[in-house]
Amino acid sequence: MTRFILSIFTLLSFQSTIAQNLETKINMVASNWNYSKEATFEKFDNRETVLLNNGRITVKNHKFKNGIIEVDVLANENRSFAGITFRKQNENMEEVYMRLHKSNQVDAVQYTPIFNNESNWQLYKEYQALVSFKKIGWNNLRIEVKNKVADVFVNGKKILTINELKTNQDIGEIGLFALFSNRFSNFKITTTNLLEQKIVDNDISTNSSIINKWLVTKSKLYIEEKFNYKSLYNEDYVEIKTETSGLLPISKHIKKSSSGNFEQNKEEYVITQKNIHVDSDQIKLFSFDYSDKIIVYLNGSPIFKGNNAFRSKGLQYQGHIDINSNKLYLNLKKGKNTLHCVIIDKANGWGLIGKLD
Repeated sequence: MTRFILSIFTLLSFQSTIAQNLETKINMVASNWNYSKEATFEKFDNRETVLLNNGRITVKNHKFKNGIIEVDVLANENRSFAGITFRKQNENMEEVYMRLHKSNQVDAVQYTPIFNNESNWQLYKEYQALVSFKKIGWNNLRIEVKNKVADVFVNGKKILTINELKTNQDIGEIGLFALFSNRFSNFKITTTNLLEQKIVDNDISTNSSIINKWLVTKSKLYIEEKFNYKSLYNEDYVEIKTETSGLLPISKHIKKSSSGNFEQNKEEYVITQKNIHVDSDQIKLFSFDYSDKIIVYLNGSPIFKGNNAFRSKGLQYQGHIDINSNKLYLNLKKGKNTLHCVIIDKANGWGLIGKLD
């Protein structure tokens, strides 16, 4: 009997050890983190904390693939952003953050992929959620990552499912993000082993009207008075596939000359090209949207100019994109026609989406 009890105790202890080994608490002390002057590690509210101002910090010597990430963030009603970064590789990463000044609003929590050091939340309006944050104490942010899917919880309540993480990265560094100032504590990682999942590019849309490939130039600084539309046909283009929806997330494929400074970025542009072949003179409807700005040319002539930038139409204007937001009737001539879109961006998501009906 004694041996049986001892065996059970040993087994339970072994199982407990396994469970404890899966969960790792990363203490808020400087020696555990990669950081620069934006982070201050200090005791606060009887906790080890880090006060993070405008930037990202990552855990030393730790790569994350699948599992649970959670952190407590001190209540803060000032305009600020506080979140978790994961699967970070160089300047590409996944990011979920709380906009603490947006309590009880539809965009209180947002997900964005970071491509080449640029945030892209404007391109993925489906990945945001209404949340009521605590005004006193600590708000808990938890993310459960399972291959390409992530569930997001705030204070124990599931508030969002990201059904397709966008970077196509299955492993990378993990850490914290803040815009303006926020205080973090109690950072934990629980790793899980799931079946291997091959990370592949998104499939081309089965909707034949959606434009699923564009020819795209490199990025250049945009100076309106110096832009020469006559160069449209003389640029070097590469072909890029869109996401299944038809979305072309430009920053994922094209690196800006400078980035990561949000609205302090300089405007840059790329030119996209789509050749349209028709058997007779006809009219086709081009439905599209863009971020931030666009100039559309058909066969070398300008036919549309628009501005969809963040706050361009008022302080609450988000600048999200939707494929049915803008419509142009294209007068096509028999044979080859060329559609050019000059896409100009400063921050928050550089993209184009379109279809021909």
